[in-house]
Amino acid sequence: MYKVAGVAGLSGTLGLISASVLAAAADDKPSSTLSVDELSLYTRPPQQKIQYVEPEKGSVEESISSLRTLVEPYASWCQGVYGTVKPKVDGTVQFGQNSYAYLKDPPPEFYPRAGVIGFAGILGLFLGRGSRLKRLIYPTGLMAVGASMYYPKEAVTVAKNTGDSIYDLALQAYVAVEKLIKDTPASKKVQAEKSSSGETKA
Repeated sequence: MYKVAGVAGLSGTLGLISASVLAAAADDKPSSTLSVDELSLYTRPPQQKIQYVEPEKGSVEESISSLRTLVEPYASWCQGVYGTVKPKVDGTVQFGQNSYAYLKDPPPEFYPRAGVIGFAGILGLFLGRGSRLKRLIYPTGLMAVGASMYYPKEAVTVAKNTGDSIYDLALQAYVAVEKLIKDTPASKKVQAEKSSSGETKA
């Protein structure tokens, strides 16, 4: 058994070895040497000017290009929305993580403060019976007062930001109403009458 394996291994190894065999006849005399260009295997093709030819578009390529042109505005819109929404989502996630870390190990005065603020909200719901506006204003106002007693720095910051945003909204509303009043049809008729009377006088 070992002899058969040895013969098979030796014949397989010999098959992988390549060797060059040179043979020369006694009557062959060396002639002049040949250059590489003269050999038939190594002939160089004649030099030609190569020009790039644009391939014709197939039906698949045309349909893909038309699909790209159709989808491009929507893709850019989605990228814009993603760019504006991602920071807000990241801020919300960070706020949630911070709130979880804070509530996991709260300071000792947190729960009594939260109880007072929550009780103020419930009292506001009780006092605001009847009108929808009262049900909105009383709980919100009483909770804001309770929170401002315990967190005065944050209350001042929120009040300043809220005041600035309310002022901006009021200013925008004033400008919009002013534009509506100036562009009414009655004022356009008066301006048309003034311009027509000015033309007749001239």
